[in-house]
Amino acid sequence: MKVLPAIDLINGKCVRLYQGDFSKATQVADDPEAQLQRFIDNGAEMIHIVDLDGAKAGKPVQLPLIARLCTLSSVPIEVGGGLRDLRAVKQYIDAGAGRIVLGTAAIENQNFLQQALDRYRDHIVIGVDAIDGKVATRGWETVTETEDTSFIKQMEALGVKTIIYTDISKDGTMSGPNIEAYKRLKQTTSCHIVASGGIRGMVDLRALSEIGISEAIVGKAIYDRKVVLGGSAS
Repeated sequence: MKVLPAIDLINGKCVRLYQGDFSKATQVADDPEAQLQRFIDNGAEMIHIVDLDGAKAGKPVQLPLIARLCTLSSVPIEVGGGLRDLRAVKQYIDAGAGRIVLGTAAIENQNFLQQALDRYRDHIVIGVDAIDGKVATRGWETVTETEDTSFIKQMEALGVKTIIYTDISKDGTMSGPNIEAYKRLKQTTSCHIVASGGIRGMVDLRALSEIGISEAIVGKAIYDRKVVLGGSAS
């Protein structure tokens, strides 16, 4: 199991949200640069960074900070939040980001998505954030009528290889991941599925591994030391 520790940024600080609610943000670290280095020192193979301000604004807000983190990092960085045009994608790739997470734009702007895939296919992953099986957009503040499985099938048809799936109702809750949802996705798509949301400890990582999920983004459980980077989860 490959564990990606999460650095979620608001106003330059590392925070965690509860069920995607910006009003329920809890600061977990003061210095993103120091936190990045701690994760690397502890054995992280890749780090997941989200510009939460950007997700809400619809454009990169913390590009200078995240670009600096990419420069400082000795492991690949995955970046998401507010990436809704090719200029923003190129800025992060030029800054050194290894993977670019597209969410809202992937569902609202198929032309942009196709252009991003045509130009930067090897860097692009799609973030599917869902609640009750419906895809949410715009920093999780808008829930669409689009079913998660049908959307993922559309992405697969376009040539997307990797999906990050987050059950919003689980995110930040430490209540365990939605195992049934991941089982369902494994049965309906050949895309590589990255789990995100609700992971509370090594037992959850083992449960995900048992159903064929080999990569997971972990936030609160790492900050609370319930998940240890380099620990056995398979």
